[in-house]
Amino acid sequence: MIKFASIALLTSLSMASVAGSYQQKNEDIHKTNNVIFFHPDGYGFSHWNSLRTYTKGPDGLLNWDKLPYMAPYTGHMKDALTSSSHGGATVHAYGVKVVRDSFGLDRHSEITALSGKKMTIMEEAMQAGYATALVQSGSIVEPGTAVFVSSVKERSMREDIAKQVITSGVDVILSGGEQWLLPKGVKGYHGEGKRTDGINLITKAKGLGYTVVYNRKQLMEVRDTATKLLGVFAKKHTFNDKTEEYLRNNNLPLYVAGSPTITEMSKVTLEILARNPKTKTKGMFIVAEEEGTDNFGNNANARGSFEAGKRSDATFGVFIDFVNKNPNTLLITAADSSAGGKHLLGNEPKRMERYIVDGKVTQADINSDVNDQHVKAPVDGIDGANTAPFESAPDKSGQTHQFVVTWATRRDLTGGIIARAKGHNANKVSSLGVVDNTDIYRIMYYNLFNKWLPES
Repeated sequence: MIKFASIALLTSLSMASVAGSYQQKNEDIHKTNNVIFFHPDGYGFSHWNSLRTYTKGPDGLLNWDKLPYMAPYTGHMKDALTSSSHGGATVHAYGVKVVRDSFGLDRHSEITALSGKKMTIMEEAMQAGYATALVQSGSIVEPGTAVFVSSVKERSMREDIAKQVITSGVDVILSGGEQWLLPKGVKGYHGEGKRTDGINLITKAKGLGYTVVYNRKQLMEVRDTATKLLGVFAKKHTFNDKTEEYLRNNNLPLYVAGSPTITEMSKVTLEILARNPKTKTKGMFIVAEEEGTDNFGNNANARGSFEAGKRSDATFGVFIDFVNKNPNTLLITAADSSAGGKHLLGNEPKRMERYIVDGKVTQADINSDVNDQHVKAPVDGIDGANTAPFESAPDKSGQTHQFVVTWATRRDLTGGIIARAKGHNANKVSSLGVVDNTDIYRIMYYNLFNKWLPES
């Protein structure tokens, strides 16, 4: 069994070697249907184009590029064009439009899902006998995963969200957010709890049969034996979602030392679910989210955004290889918005002299290009403003290119989102032409229950 000593070792593994263990451990998996919904939050088309240029070169290919079926994604809500993370996740989980400020409800009203049932697609899958997992690089209360098993009137009701996730019955739960699992004053592995109701959800989880782990090393040690697993990998998120300048001034890393990557979490999840009897008789349903892709973008942190994107793309590599070995699996992905409107500026060398002074990106020169001096376009070099520019991986002629990252805002934006898929029934994405946020539910439901629901 492969042991992961470092992130670098993980990314250096060949996809062939990563895949073998799944097939060996679950030879019956091809008789069932599986769904993997991977949500790199806030990563729009421009983010992926930027990542490709930086890591693979302008002519290279990402793992994300290997998902053959694709269509533009529209994520509007009942009352707004731009989705929120909690509202968007609610639509994915129920298949119907809700107002933007919703967390598993339509604002404060109970939802009847597109299937006609008053439950999420994951709750319906659990009821039908599927093995399930929620995999999250952020806190356990992040809506991209939590909404699939919890509903509250306000997103700020984190104690209730955490309790609902822990008691949901999901087989594998991996995330940060220890602070919402422990009572105030109780010290945990990563820090002190914040719960005001006195409930210790770690103790509760153990009573429900979960093996509990707190870091990468412990995760790898139980990968061969755990059946129900709770991973608690940080006090809050497994990353520090601040600007480059803040992280540098406070000597903080992008990601918490000792926490597993979303790639490592996803690989172990596949291995554990492959042994689950429910997978062998019915199938598995995984909802996974890299939250750093959104939070770093919303903090105009280009270095963090690239790192989160690299981790997401490595995770696509693991999921794609699983689909190749198990073609009864649907892998589907979409963001619900574009975090910060990230783009690259990379003109010919002479023109780049206007933006790079003494080897450093200069904010003033970027702003001088606009007539309205009130318009500010935040720009980043390799470690924020006033640092050296980025350099792309070589193009097919071997040439590298300097560029700077530009941001439109520190908010989520509408547009530039692509839905992509591979595997069983993945062609539904392309055949729709345009994938609405409600269609993510419809496509997943079709793969799980062999029923094509009418439009919302």
